[in-house]
Amino acid sequence: MARETTYLELSQDDGAAHKFYEVTVDGAAVSVRYGRIGADGQLQTSAFPSAEKARAAAAKKIGEKVRKGYAPAVQGQRAARSVTRRQVASAPSTARAVAPVLWRFRTGSSAFGIHVDEDRCWVGNQAGDVYTLSHGGEVLARYSLPDGVKCLVADEFWIYAGCDDGTVYDLSSKVPFGAYAIAADVDIYWLDIHEGVLNVSDANGGLTVIDHEDEHQWSRKSGGTGAWMVRADERAVFHGHSGGVTAYAADGSGQLWHTKTPGGVLFGWQEDHAVYAGTVRNTVQRLSKATGAVEASYACDAAVYSCATSPDGRHVFAGDSSSSVYCFDADGRRLWKLGTGGGSALSMQYLDERLYLVTTDGSLVCVDATEQAITAAQQGSVPAPMDVKSAAALPVFTPAASASAVATVSVAAAPAGGVVVECVQQGGRMRVQVVSDGFEPSWNVQFPRGIREPGARYVVEGLHAASGGFYRVRGEIRRLV
Repeated sequence: MARETTYLELSQDDGAAHKFYEVTVDGAAVSVRYGRIGADGQLQTSAFPSAEKARAAAAKKIGEKVRKGYAPAVQGQRAARSVTRRQVASAPSTARAVAPVLWRFRTGSSAFGIHVDEDRCWVGNQAGDVYTLSHGGEVLARYSLPDGVKCLVADEFWIYAGCDDGTVYDLSSKVPFGAYAIAADVDIYWLDIHEGVLNVSDANGGLTVIDHEDEHQWSRKSGGTGAWMVRADERAVFHGHSGGVTAYAADGSGQLWHTKTPGGVLFGWQEDHAVYAGTVRNTVQRLSKATGAVEASYACDAAVYSCATSPDGRHVFAGDSSSSVYCFDADGRRLWKLGTGGGSALSMQYLDERLYLVTTDGSLVCVDATEQAITAAQQGSVPAPMDVKSAAALPVFTPAASASAVATVSVAAAPAGGVVVECVQQGGRMRVQVVSDGFEPSWNVQFPRGIREPGARYVVEGLHAASGGFYRVRGEIRRLV
């Protein structure tokens, strides 16, 4: 029987939706491709006992979408909706001295994403490049993602990159994979993740919460727009937008509190008992997680693009739109202000007496934040920063788009240190379950979306139990034949 394809689109003038849905019947197989108009989207394929049942399943899917407002369309006639890029201005610093920069790595494009842990430093830029570096400034690897990186977030030792293509990529394995697909009508501004639960803040001031199986849990619309801040813990999700900071119960049961800030929130940070909101009105505010009360304010000289703290909030750092970086004590007293020496800090993180910045000129900068180095810098004595170069033979990792892109292996059982997982259809959803001896079939695995096929089995080396009650991949995935 001839291959049949039905292509539908839903595009609303108010910008609430701009997405497509395509169903292809090929014999007894049904393929569904969906996503933002103009993008490749996500692909899922299901097998049925007969061609008749495949056509019936396809007709049901198409009918459901038509009832939701989708209509037949011609692919390519409607242009992709532009993705919101953060428009930032960066003026020269008014500080009298420059920060003691130890090393600087220029990525080639404006950068928002940063994560620093005990092992390495991560930076992601608007060209879709993510680099990892040692704390000494050596470039270790590069990931090439399909679109600009909005932010990098970590959950235990798993690293995720939120991209402008609407996908959140897991960078913890040898090959990055799409772990979450954000709805086509959600314009991602920022992300946070806690025990596998992804929290997404967007351009319209919305908040969307998704679990490790990529299933929508709940959503809210806060009383503002431009939500550049979302931070989450086991008790609440803290959402910063043009109207201030709103806290919601982690289970979505309701709003806990709302605090108006001096100007819209441009960045957020959290410690155990407080959240920090950097605002367009030159201020960082420390808010109680329990009540939303303002506990301290930290005054800068220009709009605050980023902020961070040392452990337990003993010192508070901020980066402004005029290429300056500040340090305050916990009570709000300014200790120092220095120039970055290269653009405004769009994100930052502190670790072991070093302050790491990513800037408007696309640099990852390592600043010596020891008292001795800062004192010397204020007196005009700074080290010559090392200009880090990327090696010509640097390994580049790209996402696995489909099952055909995954290496195959023929073995009778899982190798030592590995397990076998199987893709199964349950209640209209594709699940991934551990089927090796010694594991419970009910244990769920966060797995690449693009290689989920009914009945497919994979050998996974580096499958780890996560604190959220599921398993995550941190190793190699190979198809079992």
